[in-house]
Amino acid sequence: MSPVILWFRRNLRLHDNLALRAAVDAGRPILPVYVSDELDAGGASRWWLHHSLSSLDTALHNHGGRLVIRSGRPEDVLPGIVDETGAAAVFFSRRYEPQARAQERAIERNLDERCGLHGFDDSLIRHPESVMTQSGTPYKVFTPFWKAASGAGEPQEPVSRPAEFETTTAGMDLWDIGALGLLPTGPDWAGGLRDTWTPGEEGAFARLDAACAIAGAYAEQRDRPDIEGTSRLSPHLHFGELSPRQVWHDIRSATPASDQQGANALLRQLYWRDFSAYLLYHFPNLPDMPLREEFAQFPWTDDPEGLKAWQQGHTGYPIVDAGMRQLWTTGWMHNRVRMIVASFLVKDLLVPWQAGAEWFLDTLVDADLASNSASWQWVAGCGTDAAPYFRIFNPVLQGKKFDPMGDYVRRWVPELDRLPTKFIPEPWKADIGAQKVANLVIGEDYPAPIVDHGEARDLALESYRAIRKQGA
Repeated sequence: MSPVILWFRRNLRLHDNLALRAAVDAGRPILPVYVSDELDAGGASRWWLHHSLSSLDTALHNHGGRLVIRSGRPEDVLPGIVDETGAAAVFFSRRYEPQARAQERAIERNLDERCGLHGFDDSLIRHPESVMTQSGTPYKVFTPFWKAASGAGEPQEPVSRPAEFETTTAGMDLWDIGALGLLPTGPDWAGGLRDTWTPGEEGAFARLDAACAIAGAYAEQRDRPDIEGTSRLSPHLHFGELSPRQVWHDIRSATPASDQQGANALLRQLYWRDFSAYLLYHFPNLPDMPLREEFAQFPWTDDPEGLKAWQQGHTGYPIVDAGMRQLWTTGWMHNRVRMIVASFLVKDLLVPWQAGAEWFLDTLVDADLASNSASWQWVAGCGTDAAPYFRIFNPVLQGKKFDPMGDYVRRWVPELDRLPTKFIPEPWKADIGAQKVANLVIGEDYPAPIVDHGEARDLALESYRAIRKQGA
């Protein structure tokens, strides 16, 4: 009997996998396939992908199968596998990035009716075309989008993992996942990632259990980087080791009625994720072009030294530097701190938001094109649902408010560990005596601020007002 192909993409799981369920229901042996392309190019994402694929391969092995790995353009590779195996159908999970959608259209053309092609929507709560304004246009602001999307009812119940299903790799050349070259080679910079994360479906469910435990306090603790108050589910969702439906229902059912307000704040983040994908779907230039046209004329600066200091966590602003070092070490950064460091780059240094977005795509384990692009445009003030142009995060005040005892900074900027707490947000104000006790010299052991925030804020506001006048 000819097989059906289960084409894995950003759905690297067996639980709540609609494509897998449909393939099982087809009643034919299943050929599991993953095709590596250039859409997952960031270094940290590639590290995660290697381990997630390894986990999936192990799970399939427990069902008597293996994951067939290939490299190249899916629109070329998959029709070749269909010809090689005589496959009756291809089942897959849809993606919503412009390139991924183009892939799907090309595959349909290249298969030329040789077999069925069946796509399923299981990476978002709502399909981007299912939530529109009364006039039939896309929403451009999150709150009305969220009201419409959440008002459509609860997400679909997750489907269970099939207890048994037949797989086949008969006659296929089985590659080792290492052949994809996803892991770093000399130097090995991934030690912090290995210490922090467990990629794969099993690790995802463990992280989901932890998220359920903190959901009730999420609203109160989410902005505190010194507290383990966030879910850290984003990379597992990005690679599809969990479905958003699974997350929604597990958190809702695990949270006592008295704590539902906190849970609601966490579940709302799933709709923010949907909204980012929604914006990219309807505005495919989101990663490159400002959605507010007047920002095309913004007087960004060419500051390679400032960009490098920001990337390395050597700006002289501790909350910024802590975030950037956390990112480099673990491939992740607390969301509040992401906003702070992004604001610093685009509004204190006036470096184009695209440069920050590019760095995040390379260093984040949850580097999602849609969420990353939408978030950077939000901070820069040039997106559809953007922060007001005059909203400029003060890194000193943000540090005082959200890291009040300096614990987060001390963890990631150990040079400041012995400095009195009152000086942690602004160490340049520490007198010589305090610096001596802390075995620290500002400007040598830790940099002085590379820019004066007050002066930078004034310059940014002047620049923003100028383009607003041009657009008026």
